[in-house]
Amino acid sequence: MQEIHAFLITFVTYLKIMKNKKTLVLGATTKPERYAFRAINMLTQKGHTVLAIGQNTGEVAGVKIYTKAIPVKNIDTVTLYLNPARQRDYYNYIIEAQPKRVIFNPGSENPELYQLLELNNIKFEIACTLVLLATNQY
Repeated sequence: MQEIHAFLITFVTYLKIMKNKKTLVLGATTKPERYAFRAINMLTQKGHTVLAIGQNTGEVAGVKIYTKAIPVKNIDTVTLYLNPARQRDYYNYIIEAQPKRVIFNPGSENPELYQLLELNNIKFEIACTLVLLATNQY
């Protein structure tokens, strides 16, 4: 019986780790009416580790917002809340981070960056992070 209990604890821990998709939010903000703000909140509520970079410093749901690129490792997802022109400053940063995927939220669609991601074997989705989270498709 103790073996089964130990296995279940290990399995539940494994599931929590597998569920956690370390996410970098580019275009983060402390403005509650913005979708990036809502995404940070929902990501943390769903148990994901969140890093955030925005135009202004601040904090959302316990996540510090940085104004400059920060060192990142093991990023699962980069979710973009920047228009294409503002994304250019982050092209190399995103590619060097080697995320498993990049999500282009509405208004952030960028064919130029799609090509760069494809050249570097990084998957991307044109989707809404909030919808993916709400429908358990994240």
